[in-house]
Amino acid sequence: MTERLYYHDAYLTQFTARVVERTTFQQRPAVVLDRTAFYPTSGGQPFDQGTLNSTKVVDVMVREADEAVLHVLEAPLSASSTDHQENEPLSDVKVVGKIDWERRFDHMQQHTGQHILSQAFIQTAQAQTVSFHLSSENVTIDLSAPQTLSTADMDRAERLANEIVWQDRPVSVRSVPPSALDDVPLRKTPAVSGDVRVVKVADFDWSACGGTHVGRTGEIGMIKIVKWERRGDETRVEFRCGRRAFCDYHDKNRMINQVAAGFNVGYWELDQAVDRLVSEIKALRANLRKANQELTHYEAAEMRDAAPVIAGVRLITQRLPEDTAIDIRWLVHALVSEPSVVTLLGIGTLEQSKAQFYFARSSDVEIDMVPLVRDAAKTLGAPRGGGQPDFAQGGGPISDLQQIDAALEQAAQAVTQQLEGTRAK
Repeated sequence: MTERLYYHDAYLTQFTARVVERTTFQQRPAVVLDRTAFYPTSGGQPFDQGTLNSTKVVDVMVREADEAVLHVLEAPLSASSTDHQENEPLSDVKVVGKIDWERRFDHMQQHTGQHILSQAFIQTAQAQTVSFHLSSENVTIDLSAPQTLSTADMDRAERLANEIVWQDRPVSVRSVPPSALDDVPLRKTPAVSGDVRVVKVADFDWSACGGTHVGRTGEIGMIKIVKWERRGDETRVEFRCGRRAFCDYHDKNRMINQVAAGFNVGYWELDQAVDRLVSEIKALRANLRKANQELTHYEAAEMRDAAPVIAGVRLITQRLPEDTAIDIRWLVHALVSEPSVVTLLGIGTLEQSKAQFYFARSSDVEIDMVPLVRDAAKTLGAPRGGGQPDFAQGGGPISDLQQIDAALEQAAQAVTQQLEGTRAK
């Protein structure tokens, strides 16, 4: 089994070791060392990166079969070669390992910050952490609480967590035998046999954990909750620690100042400026909607006047331009609001290669629109369509706008036959 040096010293960034096994993982060479400072992915914390001699380490994991730490190397193996040593990028038996310290310290800040924040939620909201996830993009914990967590709950937990950070409390690690676990106030007792590695934030939190952590809470810098959302019975909390919190603040502060400058207000007045803008937009949209409805009524009147009359019914058949700004549903409603009208409208776009039909009739006309729109859709090779006898819609794929015209013409002929048949009776 590989000796894990990070268990004893998370600040160790360079070490020497001996290669005890050469293997492959997903078409990449990999090695097992007799000792390593590389942290493998586990416990919600990602693996370390760095180099072995001059070769980059791109993944580190624990092999389930024997719990050996597998170091995956950057150079791929040749697919045509059967001799691994011929393509082995790390031929030395003795190696010098170097850890990417910026990545390691970032993980130490985030992971220790998570311990503190999780304990803060217990003390302020009786919320237990049920899972933890750390990646290069975000850090989250999932909380299980007896009640829905509020903004006030988030603020209290965040404040307490940062008080612990600012007090610069020592963080220590020790191995505890099973017989002594009852004397340690662990947040959660692990289901493992043998000694338990306990990470202690002085007089605040005791956690069973195999990850890497800072030596004092002050090194975390700060802890900032940036977002939370309810997910079933749990609440997911996204947060940032240390350098990530600084970068988050830096980016958001710059953005806020830019937006405030655009509104010509101070950042403290930005919420009021946004409220005013939203109110203005709502008023403009209402006025635009009213104007469009009035315009649609005029458009509908012109379309009715120009339509042919068959057996006392005006038959409106038209393909609308694909860039029309008219609300088609409102237009259909306006057209059939007058008695004795049948409306067959189609619209399509070659960019999206699809067409849509809207068929409707006045309440005094006894023609079912559903079979008509289904037949129109079938001409496009897509038997889709439905609705009510007085209004139905459907559509399908097109390669040519003339396909819409042909479908409308077919529907118009069917309506004409029904109207003339009714008049004959």
